[in-house]
Amino acid sequence: MKSSLDDYFCEMKNSTKDGRKSQDLRVGDLVEIVQKKHQQSGELTEGFIKRFLTKSTFHPHGIKVMLQTGEVGRVKSVIPEDD
Repeated sequence: MKSSLDDYFCEMKNSTKDGRKSQDLRVGDLVEIVQKKHQQSGELTEGFIKRFLTKSTFHPHGIKVMLQTGEVGRVKSVIPEDD
């Protein structure tokens, strides 16, 4: 029998938006991206999505977006809004 803690972590894993599917992203979402120049270091940049640059619905390295600041990169995580 699974404990409620196991159920919680399973649910969290399934609900996590990691930026690989465009259906999980919307213009205006707060996200963390990795820019091409920072791929080696893994440095993340936080910002709001201005527009989508990847045309497909899925990309294994993250959907490419432009932030409102003009920075371009692949989404590594979606920062959840506080309700």
